This record gives sequence, structure tokens and C-alpha cells, in this order.
Amino acid sequence: MLRYVLQRLVSLCLSLLVASAVIFLALEIVPGDPAAYMLGLNAQEDTLAALRDELGLNGTALQRYGSWLSGMLHGDFGISYTYRTPVAEMIGDRLWVSLPLALFALGLSCLIAFPAALWAASRRGTLGELGVMGMTQLGIAIPNFWFAMLMVLIFAVNLRWFPAGGFAGWEEGLFAGLKSLTLPAVALALPQASILTRVMRSALLDTLGEDFIRTARAKGLTRGQALRRHALRNAMIPVLTIIGLQFSFLLAGAIIIENVFFLPGLGRLVFQAISARDLIVVESVVMLLVFAVILVNFTVDLAYAWVDPRLRGRR
Repeated sequence: MLRYVLQRLVSLCLSLLVASAVIFLALEIVPGDPAAYMLGLNAQEDTLAALRDELGLNGTALQRYGSWLSGMLHGDFGISYTYRTPVAEMIGDRLWVSLPLALFALGLSCLIAFPAALWAASRRGTLGELGVMGMTQLGIAIPNFWFAMLMVLIFAVNLRWFPAGGFAGWEEGLFAGLKSLTLPAVALALPQASILTRVMRSALLDTLGEDFIRTARAKGLTRGQALRRHALRNAMIPVLTIIGLQFSFLLAGAIIIENVFFLPGLGRLVFQAISARDLIVVESVVMLLVFAVILVNFTVDLAYAWVDPRLRGRR
């Protein structure tokens, strides 16, 4: 097990190194000069040169990549071209919105998906299963931004139960912060819960056909008891994979929802930085999100061995 963990750590570090190079090169070939964009079309050449030197744009691509990579290892992501503030500070402020939003949405997704999948799997071939599968198909088909606007119209504009947008801030209290994130989290959780329900139901039904489930039923357990006590844990491998992928998506892919609700999160920061050609912010945020995805995948791999003892023995 220790050897496997070390191998995964080495793979994680190599993946991050390759990802950093790809991100830097992808933004390096983007046409345009950030200094010219900031100063406008009528800027003088000596002014442009001075700004490029201040922003660190005059060095070679290899020098700038090395400087950016070294700074990240020390927690220094550079200075924003547009806002003239440390990028690490900007990311830190917005991470306290995006991370709780992702965790909130993932929690809601699991709270919906686990009971729904267990219900559908325990009632295979009935109207109950058909209803659950129909609802999940609807949840996947509905665009989350349309569902978000519908919830704003109902719960914010008409009923006035939740704010229509913005973030109150954690300094206003936990309740105020969670209230601001409730509608965005529900909008993000709906399609993810639908996907997770379908995957978990399929995994449970596959497990119910195994010999150990038939043995448990022969000992007197009902279908529901065998499902909860034996099938659930053995069906968790594909479910854990989906949960890991969903958390990565919720953290990195909430740009549209954050813009619908005017949330000051990482997605909105990337959108604004792209619009302003603030490339140092874009590459730093994208690198942070790549690190989160790789770290989540690493954690999921470790969870496999915890859930399934056969994998521990194999490794």
C-alpha cells in the first residue's frame, strides 16, 4: 500500500509539471500584448517598454516560465496586470466562495442521489424506479443556468426567500453566507445528482447479481437489507469516481452559475481576467484548478483501497 501511495505521489508531481508547461505554452501563443491592451492603441513605445519590464514580460519564455513556476512553489503567483494586487491574494479571497459552493453542491448532490439510487435499485421494474429514472433524465436535460434563472424568479423575486445574487460574506455569519450560496448550489447539484443517481443505480443492480448477494438473501435478508448491508459498499468504486469528477467540475466549471448569481468566485475571476487579458491571473487560477483536479483524483484512488479490501491486497 505504501509503495502504491508513493507511486501515485510521483505521478501527481509529474502531472502537475506537465500541466504547468501546457498551460504556460497555451497562453504564450495567444496573440496580443497585455501591455498594449492595458495602455491602449495610442501608447508610446517607451511607455510600453517600461510597462513590459515592470510586468516581467521582456524575458524569454523559458525565463518567465521558470520565474512563474518558482514563484508558485513559494506561494507567490505574481502581480495582476489589471488590478496591481498579488494574484495569490485575489485567489484566496475568491476561493472562500468557490470552495464552499462546490462542497455545498456536492453535499446536496449526494443527499439526493444516494436515497434515490437505493430506492430505484430496490424497486427494479416498478413504477417507482421508472419515476426516479424519468426525473434523472429530466435533471440531466435541463441546463443548469436556465434552472438557476427559474429559481431566481420563483424564490428570490416572487417569494423573496433567498437573495437574487451577490454574496453576503462570511463575516456576516454562517447563515447569511449559506443563504447566498443556496440557490447556486441547488442549480449546480441538480444535474450532478441525476448523473450520480443513474451511475449508482446501475452499479447496485450489477452487484445484486453477484453470488454473495444471493447467499445473503438465502440466509433470510430482504432485498433492501442485502442492498444496504452488502451491495452498497461493493458498488462504491464507480460512485467514488463520479463523485471525484463532480467535485472537480463543481470547483472549476461553475463559471456560468457564478456569473448568473454575480458570485465573486474563481469562475467569475477567470472570466474577468480573460476579458482584460490578465494572463498571469488566468494561468495561476487554471493551474490551481488543475492541482485540485489531480489531488481529488489521487484522493479517490486512495479511497478505492479503503472501500474494497481486494485492492489493498493487490497493491
